[in-house]
Amino acid sequence: MTDPASLPALVLIVDDDKRLSDLLQRFLGENGFQTVAVQSAAEARDKLDALAFDILIVDVMMPGESGIDLVRSVRADQDVPVLFLTALGETEDRIAGLEVGADDYLVKPFDPRELVLRLRTILRRTAAVPPVPVLETDSADGDLVAFGPFRFDRKRRLLTRDGEAIYLTSGEADLLVALADSAGQPIAREDLAADGAAITDRAIDVAVTRLRKKIETDPKFPRYLQTIRGKGYVLHLD
Repeated sequence: MTDPASLPALVLIVDDDKRLSDLLQRFLGENGFQTVAVQSAAEARDKLDALAFDILIVDVMMPGESGIDLVRSVRADQDVPVLFLTALGETEDRIAGLEVGADDYLVKPFDPRELVLRLRTILRRTAAVPPVPVLETDSADGDLVAFGPFRFDRKRRLLTRDGEAIYLTSGEADLLVALADSAGQPIAREDLAADGAAITDRAIDVAVTRLRKKIETDPKFPRYLQTIRGKGYVLHLD
C-alpha cells in the first residue's frame, strides 16, 4: 500500500488568469507537485467538495467573488493552508489576507521559484499537524508548555488539546512560540513583530484574536492569552 505521506502535494490554483494558471501548473508539476486549476470561486468550491487538497493558491482579485471572500468561507469548515497571489502589495491588503486565515502571500509579478519555496515552507509547517492523536512523548519535556487541556510543542510548532492536533497558521504558530518562550511575562507588540510573529501591530492583534478562538472557552474573557494594558500580551500557564 502506498504511504499517503510519500505522495506529491495536491495544490488547487484559483486564478481567473488562465495563462498564469497554465504556467503555474507546468512549473509546479516540474517541481514535484500535483495541481488542479480553476478560474472562479464557484469552481474552487466544487473541487474542494470533491478532493482533499494539501494547499490552495488563491488570486485575491477575481471577477465576482474575490479570493478573500472565498477563503473566508472555506475557513468556516476547513483548515487547508492558503497562499494568496495578489497584485496588491499594500500593508492593508496583506492584513486582509491574514485576517481571513491565509498562511502567506506573494505579490505579482513573482518568481515561480519563490512560490515553490514558500509552498514547501508552508507544507513543512502544516505537516506537523497530523490527523490522529499525538503522543507527548514525541518531544522532550523542555519543548512542551501546558495550559489547561492544551499542550504546545515549541520545537515542532504543534498545538494539541487532549492529544488532538489543532491546526495553526504559520503566523499563529510564530505568535504562540514567542508567547510560550516568555510564558508568564508580557511581550510588547513591537517585540512580537521583531520576532516575526506578525508584520504590524494590527496584524498581531488579528493573530491574537484568531488564536484566542482556538484556545479560549470565551475569547472575550480570555484565561490563557491575556492583554496587559500598556505592556502587550502574555500567555499564562497552569
